[in-house]
Amino acid sequence: MKTQGLDKNFVVIGENIHATRVLLRPGKHVVTAPSGEEAICYISTTGETRYLVIPEEIKRRQDYQEGRVKHVAVAVRDATSGVEPLAREGQEYLRTLAERQIKTGADFLDINVDEVSLRHKEQLAAMCWVVRFMEGLSSIPLSIDSSNVDTIRAGIEACEGKAGPPMLNSASLERLEALDLAKERNLPVIVTAAGDSGMPQDGDQRIANASRIIEAALAKGIPIESLYVDTLVFPISVDIQFGNHYLEATRQLRAKYGDKIHLTGGLSNVSFGLPCRRLVNEVFINLAVEAGVDSGIVDSVANDLNRIFVADKTSAPYQLARDMLLGLDRNCKSFLRAYRKGELEPVVAR
Repeated sequence: MKTQGLDKNFVVIGENIHATRVLLRPGKHVVTAPSGEEAICYISTTGETRYLVIPEEIKRRQDYQEGRVKHVAVAVRDATSGVEPLAREGQEYLRTLAERQIKTGADFLDINVDEVSLRHKEQLAAMCWVVRFMEGLSSIPLSIDSSNVDTIRAGIEACEGKAGPPMLNSASLERLEALDLAKERNLPVIVTAAGDSGMPQDGDQRIANASRIIEAALAKGIPIESLYVDTLVFPISVDIQFGNHYLEATRQLRAKYGDKIHLTGGLSNVSFGLPCRRLVNEVFINLAVEAGVDSGIVDSVANDLNRIFVADKTSAPYQLARDMLLGLDRNCKSFLRAYRKGELEPVVAR
């Protein structure tokens, strides 16, 4: 999408059609419906208040017992149940999620159903159904996302490409066969900096792993402009240097491979475990773009890109978040102190 404050396109891979997404219960969105059933309350794109009932099967899951509801998984389960009015409501919920992402500028809709079921056959069936459903209403291409290459293949085979070729999410050194699928179908592909048997520990490992997967893709004849490199964003609440690891890897890969390659990542991962996540995410998106990123796996509804790049970078909240993200605020102490004092107001445009 073309955004204010940037002189280039920023490719948004809309992340919200993803079965790992959770809502807390009880909470603003998980309520008792007028019917007396526990449900997810949402506002449709027509402005109507609606309720997605949480099935008993979902309530038996551990994440539900721990106070989390995987709302996209609920919607897919309901939508494919064949039981009315559950199926109709599940479809309306998914339609609302998709339309909001499209309206706010997403270039791809990322589809992941891994958490819909533990049974692989049910995952395959769910992926095929969701792909066909989304293609029926989406004006933008899909991104087919799974931890299992067979599930990705099923999604790609179900996709007619009505709005353009789907994206493959993702290939890594652990599963190089995904590159063959991308080459076979001539698809854009996300390649990650994961290693042969685990995650990178620092910036150097990110660069080494990403370089290997990029070279493998190029050797197979995949055009460099079809590659979206995810050097993996981890939460700075775990390690204050994780932001720097990602940013440094981004800078070096941009210098090494030039302007044609795309650099991306799940940018909101950086703020897990912290308060004021929107502020932290938006500052990190700015830092990532400054480092060379031209794409993000982000929620375009929660992160208004037309506001992010014209934010007042001299404001105290911005500076506090920036220092924390760059590892200058040991244990996030200054940021958390400002949060407790109520000093982290949203950053406004200049």
